[in-house]
Amino acid sequence: MLSRSRRTLVIAAVAVLVVVALASRAFLAKEATDARYRTEPASRGALVAEVTATGTVNPVTTVQVGTYVSGPIQEIHADFNSHVTKGQLVAKIDPRPFALRVQEAEATLANAHAKVAKARADIAYKAVNLERNKKLRAEGIVAQDLIDTTASSLDQARADLALAEAEVRQDDASLAEARVNLEYTSIVSPVDGVVVSRSVDVGQTVAASFQTPTLFLIAGDLTKMQVDANVSESDIGTVHEGEPVRFTVDAYPDRTFEGHVKQVRNAPQNVQNVITYDVVIGADNQDLALRPGMTANVAIETGRRDDALRVPSAALRFHPRVAGGSSGGSGGAVGAGGGGGGTSAGASTPGGHAPGASGKRHGDSTQEPKARVWLLRDGTPTPVAVETGLTDDSYTEVTGGELREGDPVIVAAERGTSDTQPRTQAPPGFSGGGMRRR
Repeated sequence: MLSRSRRTLVIAAVAVLVVVALASRAFLAKEATDARYRTEPASRGALVAEVTATGTVNPVTTVQVGTYVSGPIQEIHADFNSHVTKGQLVAKIDPRPFALRVQEAEATLANAHAKVAKARADIAYKAVNLERNKKLRAEGIVAQDLIDTTASSLDQARADLALAEAEVRQDDASLAEARVNLEYTSIVSPVDGVVVSRSVDVGQTVAASFQTPTLFLIAGDLTKMQVDANVSESDIGTVHEGEPVRFTVDAYPDRTFEGHVKQVRNAPQNVQNVITYDVVIGADNQDLALRPGMTANVAIETGRRDDALRVPSAALRFHPRVAGGSSGGSGGAVGAGGGGGGTSAGASTPGGHAPGASGKRHGDSTQEPKARVWLLRDGTPTPVAVETGLTDDSYTEVTGGELREGDPVIVAAERGTSDTQPRTQAPPGFSGGGMRRR
């Protein structure tokens, strides 16, 4: 009797568990069926894809003004923010030692010229002496040996003249060098511009023995500036010369400056294994609001559509669950999202491009599944395959598929969280792309 009672209790407990399970499943099914969805219609409008980066505002031309000679600074004729013109005197090194070297070189050159004159006079004398001895030899008065000696002496005098003339040229070059060094004591501006920095004061001695010291930093025309932006290697493929740029600086947070890409430099910059590339952006600065060294927050426009069929980017990330609580399945409208965690069909690629009809990145040739949005038809989420193009922070372009303007696409579930599972980036080899990197 006792065993029969225990068996009855076990059967009753199992029956209760089965009833609870069936009731719970029915309740969850009702929850999923009664879920309300927030939708937005597919619409037409403008889309702008951008690559964002940070950079530094710099003058287009910056010249370091140094010195070729050494000595104490005697005069300074330019200060910070001084406007200078090409050839204008900005500083002067004490010229007295160099003036003395010029005088010394002039004296040495004069001595060399005197040696030339002496050599020429010696040649003239020895030439006359040779002619006289030749006449005496013809009369038999002197021996031939005297003729040979006189001729040899004349040749030596001519060689001395050549040597003296070479010394003149050498001393002339030394004098020219001394004069050039004297001119270098006057430091002039090589360009028209503004003095950005000054590194010397009167009385300070500068030494140019091994490395030219920088005395002034002069920026060229400050009405034309450039921004050197560091663009990530994942985004650099979409950046090209001529593309429009908008940027802001911290000094004027409410003002937007405009420019264009002038150059995309090929030299990589590696900082802690992060590769970036320098993108040079030209900008007007007529009011001189931009100053050298300012930090710029840059947005490079890499693509634009003025009348694109678009859907909210959230619609491409939305992924409903089936009534039983699992995501996806093999049948039914709601379960068409696939098994497991789903795919990030609406995620964008670097530079603002979303995967296309075949799930490709911009410029990729591999075949992948299409992107998908969910339409609300008769209260039921229904998947629709689409081809995507450009994307910005809010909307993604639809370039193909069965979606039409005005179709209500689901962007979120308003009740509960069972129908709002976010899609995450799939591992390599699976469909879907990562979230947009800006």
